[in-house]
Amino acid sequence: MIDYAEGKGYQYHIHTSPEDVGKYVILTGDPGRCEKIASYLDHARKVADNREFETWTGELEGKKVSVTSTGIGGPSMAIAVEELARCGADTFLRVGTCGGMQTEVLSGDLIVATAAIRMEGTTREYAPIEYPAVADYRVVRAMTEAAETLGYRYHTGVVQSKDSFYGQHEPEKKPVGYDLLNKWDAWVRCGALGSEMESAALFVVGSVLRARVGSVLLTIANQERAKQGLDNPQVHDIDAAVRVAVEAILLLIRKDADRSADSQ
Repeated sequence: MIDYAEGKGYQYHIHTSPEDVGKYVILTGDPGRCEKIASYLDHARKVADNREFETWTGELEGKKVSVTSTGIGGPSMAIAVEELARCGADTFLRVGTCGGMQTEVLSGDLIVATAAIRMEGTTREYAPIEYPAVADYRVVRAMTEAAETLGYRYHTGVVQSKDSFYGQHEPEKKPVGYDLLNKWDAWVRCGALGSEMESAALFVVGSVLRARVGSVLLTIANQERAKQGLDNPQVHDIDAAVRVAVEAILLLIRKDADRSADSQ
């Protein structure tokens, strides 16, 4: 592959080198969240900032852990995961937001995604559409254990990943609205819990790279509840999802250490 960084020694898009990045990475869409998430790490510092990709690195229990923003959507998520993996990362936990799709998913609830509907384009350049977008079971287990330990209300299940935010929220205004509405109804009837934009890319790219991946999502609001006239406030504080991801990484660090000790 062409070295687009022209010998500078860092990844072309995210501007990190192997010494900058930990094995464990928390991914978040908004660069503005990185410093807040990094505040949960020891000795955190910003190591790179380019385009939508901002990276901070610190430690948890002496192990290097990074936080990287990915921007919005599958293409930039795939770039971030590819380049972080080339720097040595192999465990990726997404902290994000979503809209609820089942009426029992309330504003402020967390969703730990077990899999994602591939209603986006990025993953089609990685795997045939028949291949599922599935989270790593070890990450799902760590996230659910973390949510229970911290006492947060959460759900586990399938989420829908899309490319168009306004295609979801204003499908009737789109020339292909008939298709968007029919598929939305199908996803709801199949039990999809929430709609977001990055997990399918994370899960499929992670599978291809043999990385451990997972997503924990804050439910901002629920348009199915809004349609039925049910209580539907908006919640934007992602702190609960951040705390779950940090606690999950601590659990993974400890389990990895135990496995390493057992193998010696």
